[in-house]
Amino acid sequence: MITRIEYTLQSSFHDSEAESVEKGAHDLGIDGIEAVRFFTVTYIKGNLSSEDKTRIAEQLLVDPVTQYYEIDQKIALSADTAWSIEVTFNRGVTDMVAETTLKGIADLGIETAESAKTARRYEISGSLSDSDKVLIVEKLLMNKVNEHVVQSDEDIFMPTQSDHFELKHTPLLDADDTELERISKEGDLFLNLNEMKTIQEYFKTRDREPTDIELETLAQTWSEHCSHKTLTGRVEFEGQIIDNPLKETIFKVTRELQKPWCLSVFKDNSGIIEFDEDYAVCFKVETHNHPSAIEPYGGANTGIGGVIRDPLGTGMGAKPIINTDVFCFGPLNMDHKDLPQGVLHPKRVMKGVVAGVRDYGNRMGIPTSNGSIYFDPRYLGNPLVFCGNAGLIPNTMTEKNVQSGDYIIVVGGRTGRDGIHGATASSGELHEESESTWSGAVQIGNPIVEKKVVDTLLQARDQNLYNAITDCGAGGLSSAIGELAETTGAEVNLERVPLKYHGLSYMEIWISEAQERMVIFVSPENLYDILTLFQSEDVEATIIGRTTNDKKLYLKYNETRVGELDMDFLHNGLPKIERKAEWSPPQIKESIFEPASDLGSVLKQLLAQPNICSKEWVIRQYDHEVQAGSVVKPLVGVENDGPADACITRPLLNSNKAVILSNGFNPKYGLINPYWMAASAIDETLRNLVCVGGNLSRTALLDNFCWGNTNKPDRLGGLIRAAEACYDMAKVFETPFISGKDSLNNEFQSGDQSISIPPTLLISAISVMDDARKAVTSDLKQSQNLIYMVGLTRSEMGGSHYYDLLGKSSSYVPIVNPQMAKMIFHAISVATEKNIIRACHDCSEGGLGVAIAEMAFAGGWGASIFLDRVPKNGFISRNDLMLFSESNSRFLVEVSPRDKTDFEAIMHELPFAQIGRVLEKPELCAYGLNGDQIFSIDINTLKEHWQKTIRW
Repeated sequence: MITRIEYTLQSSFHDSEAESVEKGAHDLGIDGIEAVRFFTVTYIKGNLSSEDKTRIAEQLLVDPVTQYYEIDQKIALSADTAWSIEVTFNRGVTDMVAETTLKGIADLGIETAESAKTARRYEISGSLSDSDKVLIVEKLLMNKVNEHVVQSDEDIFMPTQSDHFELKHTPLLDADDTELERISKEGDLFLNLNEMKTIQEYFKTRDREPTDIELETLAQTWSEHCSHKTLTGRVEFEGQIIDNPLKETIFKVTRELQKPWCLSVFKDNSGIIEFDEDYAVCFKVETHNHPSAIEPYGGANTGIGGVIRDPLGTGMGAKPIINTDVFCFGPLNMDHKDLPQGVLHPKRVMKGVVAGVRDYGNRMGIPTSNGSIYFDPRYLGNPLVFCGNAGLIPNTMTEKNVQSGDYIIVVGGRTGRDGIHGATASSGELHEESESTWSGAVQIGNPIVEKKVVDTLLQARDQNLYNAITDCGAGGLSSAIGELAETTGAEVNLERVPLKYHGLSYMEIWISEAQERMVIFVSPENLYDILTLFQSEDVEATIIGRTTNDKKLYLKYNETRVGELDMDFLHNGLPKIERKAEWSPPQIKESIFEPASDLGSVLKQLLAQPNICSKEWVIRQYDHEVQAGSVVKPLVGVENDGPADACITRPLLNSNKAVILSNGFNPKYGLINPYWMAASAIDETLRNLVCVGGNLSRTALLDNFCWGNTNKPDRLGGLIRAAEACYDMAKVFETPFISGKDSLNNEFQSGDQSISIPPTLLISAISVMDDARKAVTSDLKQSQNLIYMVGLTRSEMGGSHYYDLLGKSSSYVPIVNPQMAKMIFHAISVATEKNIIRACHDCSEGGLGVAIAEMAFAGGWGASIFLDRVPKNGFISRNDLMLFSESNSRFLVEVSPRDKTDFEAIMHELPFAQIGRVLEKPELCAYGLNGDQIFSIDINTLKEHWQKTIRW
């Protein structure tokens, strides 16, 4: 028996969901809508009495103040001409609200509810054609990857499939090269011919065909996503063979620096650095690009959920304390008719991605305190979603202790078909049909389950109840158990894995990337205690196997052996990939033009550019106060709406010691010169953390390379150049890399056209700050204070936002002099330590003009600046270049007149100058190279331009 409860807002209350549909339809060019109503529907399967149904509605589902409901019938249409459509999740997709509803029903003492499902109903009135309706459904109301329209005769609780068992083999031994390539392609294995032949030879020595699960295990482990085989292969570049570019750049600089406070680098789920005498901090940033392109909410939702499990699976487990995210989207103002087939509109992608990160982080109780958003037409087919998490771990628990004979226990969420082929799909290019062919690679998250998992595992950790832990990320159980048991071996009984529903094959169980799952290894003597603990906290924990001592992986299903692989072959059998790389500077014509007469107008336009404007609409959706440790938050200033350079968080509330997170990101430079793009990203992330009061003495870096198809020599050549810059800069700055991730093949194939993302490198920094009370923010603090520029301005306009605004071009991107930059960073840190600096802001997107405007309207004070005083390198005769150059290693600093002598004494060997003052009058006044005033603009006008672009 199925009960249907439908409820909606009373007419006197504002319906934001309905308003969103109306606005979305308008964006689609549909103006015939007169009214929209939104309804929530809950279906419950079970033998419920009338009294039960009413109690569920009134005590669990419906707010009696703002809503009303109907049981077992739809709420009457508001107009005879209204069009009604109901949307629900596809079978097997995690319905978190339905799961919570069942728990609530049980808490009410009603025991006859068997299952639940939710839906959304929309009632739309107006003059709409059939094509309008199709457009509204497909572009606004649902994502067909994981949702569908409910039909009138549909069984909402579709019967599950039977658990039919059939052991499958893949005929590989006699396959020729063409057949091997076909098997790889049609199976979405993304293995090249050499890799397929290596697997073929392995099974020839065993005189048998591989089972499907063995082939999938190898494909997951050998995927680009898991093995980073491009950056660890052999690359011929500029007449030399580079064996393992990652080892010769990123790894090499860390090894050479030998920082004793780096406790674990490049060997666990995240990097670890020392925090204090008792604790260490972990940091990891992952990408979830392809899933987010197909299903933005689910892709980003599980992106942040997955990276939270990385510190949790590091060492013996870290407590998640800070989230960070960086997103890249196509142009928000793009016309829908110009979208390539199979591509979602960037605005929809952005809203879905932000909602996914928001919901997961907020529900987990983890502050999202740092991030960035970037727009470029080349991200249209491949949006980028970087998600990061920092965790706190006792410094005695940074290592795992894998032992033979331990029980293998899977903890947390149940396994479903969500996430099938996630690791391999993320290693290939997207195309017009990806939405349908790779829909199984999209996972759906349940943060409430993960929150319980985190809290319970930390209790188990502190009681020393397990010996090793890792997360089920890319590749699911295949990667988690395969990696953790590499030194011992393992036997796994797949039929014991808890499932969301019947009908999964043994292979799907093994490679599913269903979320909220961790794997732990437990000694026999601790088994009872740990299972009792999980039961007491309502966290599912199931024994699915044991570690062995023969370094083999055995997979069984109902007593039938379905897979057997040598751990050595699984982890070391991957043949080295060999590729050629080349790079030559693009031919760029230098633009020659006269600057605009009204540079104040140009400044206002720059402030409104999507890559510079306020992201307050996004930031306000994130909880950055939870856990109570936030010191410097994403927005700062007198009205708490100006931009911060980095975030500062105190993970221990009885200590003033803090963690700083920052990022650097300059993809526009990558189209001109990937080397200087990477150098600039490192310079930017370091000066961001220096701005808020950090220093380089205990600062570590993370790299996230997102590139196009590296089978193409020019793409790979740019990547090698960027990696070389990482080595060169980190060596001088003495900032080791501790972790990283690459995401390659970010290209979208549309017909004969391939849209490649720009060469993109995100550099994230984590630093330990001894005293958070010395934090500095970017907002101006007091009139008559002095404004200094520290660092040199150059005529470097290539990739600048000013030239992008005007449609101009230049090959001269900002360069970095790391020796000089290091001296400047140190001097700023010394001045901060002496409490001399009142405000500090780096010059980045939009240069000096944008930076001083942000400082002014954030603090509510005016400012005067004199361009003829700005320290510069070389001859610069134009005001626009002085205002909008994005040269690196530059800071705007506010200093009290009483500290003038001390500040200048610290800076005396560096390029610096007092270039202005803080004004009581709320105006930004700029004076040109000849001393004449070039503009005077009210700071509130500047702020309005900065805020209005994404005020949704």
